[in-house]
Amino acid sequence: MNRGAVRAFGRIVVAAAIAVLFISVAPALAQETKAAAAKAPAAKAAAFDAAPCLGCHAPVKALFESGKHKGMGCNTCHDGTAAHLADSSKRPTTKTDLANCGACHQNQYRSYAQMDWHRTARFEKKQMTGPAPDPAYDLLMSPHGFTREHNLPRGHTFALLDQFVVDRAFGGRFGTKETWRYLAGTGDFKVWDVAVDLYPDNTDQKMFRPGTAAAANPVCLSCKTQDHILDWAYMGDPVPNAKWSRTSKVVELAKASNHSLNCIFCHDPHAAKPRIVRDALIDAVQRTDGPPTLYAQDARKTKVDVRDMGVRGFTRKIGMLERYDGKLQCGQCHVEYNCNPGFDPNTGEAIPMADKRTNYFPFVDVNNILKAYDHIKFRDFRNQFTGAALWKAQHPDVETYYNSKHEKAGVDCMSCHMPKVKDAKTGKFYTSHWQTNPKNYLKETCLQCHSQWDEKQARYVIESMAAHYQGKVRNAEFWLAQLIGKFGQAQLVGVPEDALKAARAKHGDAHANWEWWTAANGASFHNLDLAKESLAKSVAASQDGIKILDDAIKAKQAPGAPSAAAAAPPAPPAAPAAPK
Repeated sequence: MNRGAVRAFGRIVVAAAIAVLFISVAPALAQETKAAAAKAPAAKAAAFDAAPCLGCHAPVKALFESGKHKGMGCNTCHDGTAAHLADSSKRPTTKTDLANCGACHQNQYRSYAQMDWHRTARFEKKQMTGPAPDPAYDLLMSPHGFTREHNLPRGHTFALLDQFVVDRAFGGRFGTKETWRYLAGTGDFKVWDVAVDLYPDNTDQKMFRPGTAAAANPVCLSCKTQDHILDWAYMGDPVPNAKWSRTSKVVELAKASNHSLNCIFCHDPHAAKPRIVRDALIDAVQRTDGPPTLYAQDARKTKVDVRDMGVRGFTRKIGMLERYDGKLQCGQCHVEYNCNPGFDPNTGEAIPMADKRTNYFPFVDVNNILKAYDHIKFRDFRNQFTGAALWKAQHPDVETYYNSKHEKAGVDCMSCHMPKVKDAKTGKFYTSHWQTNPKNYLKETCLQCHSQWDEKQARYVIESMAAHYQGKVRNAEFWLAQLIGKFGQAQLVGVPEDALKAARAKHGDAHANWEWWTAANGASFHNLDLAKESLAKSVAASQDGIKILDDAIKAKQAPGAPSAAAAAPPAPPAAPAAPK
């Protein structure tokens, strides 16, 4: 072999050796390259220029430039911003899920999504250990839809899902993909990953199964979710350009809703400051007619700066708060509110969802609740057995708490339900968003003020107050049931209509001072003094009604009085309102 051939062969051997060496070490090199890339800082994304957005969205500009989120790009919470900037007709989508906020506020989000295993799902208040046990509840509330199913709440993460599947809301339309197994699920989730429409061929709001009611409507969903916030005009008025309203098909709104109790209820996403968005509460804090609201009478009330955020051709309001205030922020949902059709008790005329009275917060205490509904001429239903025009409570928790000993001492809702807790990893304190019963963290709540107690003592006091309260509620139920039974006797003997009318008025008073306490949550602790006072009024009103009817029965049975057969029959009560 000549010298040139030898050199050529040598080059081939060396090249082959290098190739073999590379092949053998390539995987290791690739792994090291990936590790190095992981350690290296990521390329910084181009900053988002908010100026073009703020040029059109003037209401947002003042908020955005005043708060901690000023450095964030609009694309953090809105998808499709580039397309929208290029063509304003292409609206961006808004992220209303809690996980989007949780990406930064991890402790708050994690605690919000924490499961409360002490709260049994679908625990009906009508159970014998519940706040309003049968048979009294059905007797006192019939034919209202709440007799179909009335449950204790089980946490914010489930508020929307539980509304979909409860027997009284959608007539049995909605179920869950895993049937009863879904109850083992925890944390934050998209409702339509769990729920299923069992009748997808229509969007009719009606009963699909016996024992249910189709009572849900768009206004009642406003306290479960604000997924629709940008497409809902102030007060839910049906106006052009607003996709949803009080009169929308509730099934369609439900199927467009996915997130329960969004962060944006209480936190303005542009300013990162406290706010309220529930329109009926914003209306209530500005109201000057009718019985004065508790907010109007509050010498220490938090100022509410009401702003119109509408840029889509209709009014849309929010209320910015000067500080965090549970009586307002929790009061967006944990209040008595009307969210359904009813009737005018003076004329009997039906009140449909197109009427603004179907989105109304009285924001008064139990002593003034009937005055508030008298002012707007509204009642929910008529009792099936007496014909009395009655009111149905929702969950008047904030109004109950107003003027209690704790409230007067400056203890806020958050002091007991959202205390400051320590992050075990960092040692830093943050606001818990678990929003559970304070018995689940007594050290951070009760014992912060009552340092002379231990946890056992604090729990004992709380549970003793609840037991005392329940006894008073049972007493009021007994006398209301006696009053309804007396109506049957009176009608049987044919007492005059004026006596029945007077007794129905007493029934209305007795009912209001009982029903408030079956709907309120934690009332025994929130304001036990007010509860006892109100329940005593219920008992007295029932006994007054019984006496009116007893006197009328005796007069009817007195010698010389017309017999029941000869007497003109009493006017029948108006037909009961449709179940809700």
